[in-house]
Amino acid sequence: MKALMFGWEFPPHISGGLGTACYGLTKGLLQNDVEVLFVVPKAFGDEDTGNIKLISAHTIPIPKYSHTNEFLSEKFTYYGLNSVIVPYLNNEQFLQYSSEITQPVNLKRESTFYSNFEFTGQYGKDLMNEVWNYALAASEVAQANSFDIIHAHDWLSFPAGLLAKQVSGKPLIAHVHATEFDRSGENVNREVFEMEQQGMRLSDKVIAVSEFTRQIIINRYGIPADKVEVIHNAVENTASGNGEYNDKNIFPEKVITYLGRITFQKGPEYFIEAAAKVLEKDKNFRFLMAGSGDMLNRMIRKVANLRISSHFHFTGFLKGKDVDRIFSLSNVYVMPSVSEPFGISPLEAVKSGVPVIISNQSGVKEVLKHALKIDFWDTDAMANAMYGLAKFNGLSKMFVRESKKEMDNLKWGLQAKKIKDIYQQQLKSAL
Repeated sequence: MKALMFGWEFPPHISGGLGTACYGLTKGLLQNDVEVLFVVPKAFGDEDTGNIKLISAHTIPIPKYSHTNEFLSEKFTYYGLNSVIVPYLNNEQFLQYSSEITQPVNLKRESTFYSNFEFTGQYGKDLMNEVWNYALAASEVAQANSFDIIHAHDWLSFPAGLLAKQVSGKPLIAHVHATEFDRSGENVNREVFEMEQQGMRLSDKVIAVSEFTRQIIINRYGIPADKVEVIHNAVENTASGNGEYNDKNIFPEKVITYLGRITFQKGPEYFIEAAAKVLEKDKNFRFLMAGSGDMLNRMIRKVANLRISSHFHFTGFLKGKDVDRIFSLSNVYVMPSVSEPFGISPLEAVKSGVPVIISNQSGVKEVLKHALKIDFWDTDAMANAMYGLAKFNGLSKMFVRESKKEMDNLKWGLQAKKIKDIYQQQLKSAL
């Protein structure tokens, strides 16, 4: 069996959990005898692809005319709009960012069809233009390659998946790792929402990374319940980085870590407020905030205003071995997300022997029972959980021991087998 897969990022060029999940999933599919043809907007040449065939859309020549333009125009009513979409910016920063752009994005037919499209492979000011060009390249890839099924990850890749389905007639799986409601709350971007909704409506099957996300898809996007199936994310089978790093004694204080994008969705300000409450009780704590995002400067100011800067470190964005290193420093990991479709980082923390605190508003709580769970807004409960796990070794060791047992059945190979079963069901239905 061969899958044509579309995703916006692939390690080591990632901005969060999506690229990590795609990497783990593709490796798991290979273990289950599924060949993967993975298409990204731009390959940089240093990707760890192994036996995965990686195609860079910017190398695909596009004919001067294609019927796919009409398909996009018909299925997506906003196709002709000039728009700049930058993920993870709040409304204020989006307006500031877009006001600095002097050349509007033009998606009209006469300016779209060239021999090749250039892609940054990033989340920049021309993102929406790149999404459509990526979709057009996808149609050419679909016509030039043989495959059995199409698998598209999140809204950036849904138009690509739909065009591949249009030209090939093969079934399409829409894999939802996050929704616009997770990223923006109730202030959704209507273009992104419509792209998500159309992608899910026109696909043959929808995979959600959690029941939490499945309910959003059903209730907010109007997708039939029997069309949406939950397959949780997983972690790599490799041993944790703690074998290489043993840094627990670098700081004399107990270390509490936040690792994730510093955006509204991830709840960084609640982490800081809880940290201040812990320090009011006990100064023998140090807090690490690893990540980048639109709220970073505001969070730095918040730490300064609370006068806890001497106990707080901002590391910037981390990946790879740097993630292993920060977990080796940590006594407790906290994920205080306001809305988290799943959340792979708590599993990575557990793998590294670190007990975790997660919000009740996360999908990972469905598989990680042995974690302390709090509501993201309850900073008193969060502070108490931080203090208890850091101070009481017996408690933290019990949580790590039991949560590691839970992860035994949460491997990418096992999750990929479930996805392969969905592939086979859809291929059987298409006969």
